[in-house]
Amino acid sequence: MYLSTIDISLILEKLILIVVVVSASLVVAMYTTFAERKVAAVLQDRRGPNRAGPFGLLQPLADGLKLFFKEEIIPNLSSKFLFILGPALAMLTACMTSAVIPWGDHIDFFGRNVSLQIADVNIGILYVFGVVSLGVYGIMIGGWASNNKFSLMGGLRAASQIISYELAMGISLIALLMITGTLSLKEMVVQQQGGFWNIVYQPLGFLIFLICSFAECNRTPFDLPEAENELIGGYHTEYSSMKLGFYLFSEYINMFISSVVMSTLFFGGYDIPFFDESVLSPNVAAILGIAALMTKTLIFIFLFMWVRWTIPRFRYDQLMHLGWRILIPLALFNMLATGAGVLYFN
Repeated sequence: MYLSTIDISLILEKLILIVVVVSASLVVAMYTTFAERKVAAVLQDRRGPNRAGPFGLLQPLADGLKLFFKEEIIPNLSSKFLFILGPALAMLTACMTSAVIPWGDHIDFFGRNVSLQIADVNIGILYVFGVVSLGVYGIMIGGWASNNKFSLMGGLRAASQIISYELAMGISLIALLMITGTLSLKEMVVQQQGGFWNIVYQPLGFLIFLICSFAECNRTPFDLPEAENELIGGYHTEYSSMKLGFYLFSEYINMFISSVVMSTLFFGGYDIPFFDESVLSPNVAAILGIAALMTKTLIFIFLFMWVRWTIPRFRYDQLMHLGWRILIPLALFNMLATGAGVLYFN
């Protein structure tokens, strides 16, 4: 009876943590759309959204209501089941990646030590890669099921692009794993708390990972799957209402999670720079750690937006050239150099 009580309480704890993390990710993604429009307005010397609520802060809610009340259209010649499955799969995989992120250390809640990580699996980074790889199926299925040649072309572009850049991203991470010796994201953060951040040891690996993250999230200058001037809207041309909203929302959730992952892998995660958290109480240290992680994440999100409104889109042959002939050889060189350095210094 005692063991079953502990199991039930642990399950409830994890369920509450899942609800909090997913809800927070959705809210952050929702207001990232607002921030995107404001950043674009600043860079283009205009005002941006400022009508819905004070300073335009209710604009994301207005956009959400607009998508909810729009007419939902499913083309007659589409594969209806797959047409619905595509955006659902894209949204599901986007939310699943948050499960292994260490958002903080732990908090004491009514005498119970609660970890701020849904699942501390020892292959955390492989889990992230696996779920992100599934995300492309949502785009491919949606593009194919639409029975539209522009949508199909966008799905094909997305598939080849993500496969190409996942190779360079994976090889760049191998070099990082040589240094850390672990696949657990929590263990990586703990190691960085006791020394230098991984960006010090892997600057080239971080640069490759950053570029590949832009491609994985279909962000400019890698937004070929939905290039408006070539493919109308790409893989989501035929979508409307909340099915279109799911595709757009999943992109922003992926951008948010990618920023969190980069902060965790290379910039200490919830580690507060130049400060010893051990002098604080666990709850205060956890809150400050979450604030530190969110600050690093927001810097990366701003970088995503800055690049979008600054750099023009690549041609498709340029995108493939960068992935296969530049990033993959650089990642292989970085891996071999890191391996040689580890052997020499050990």
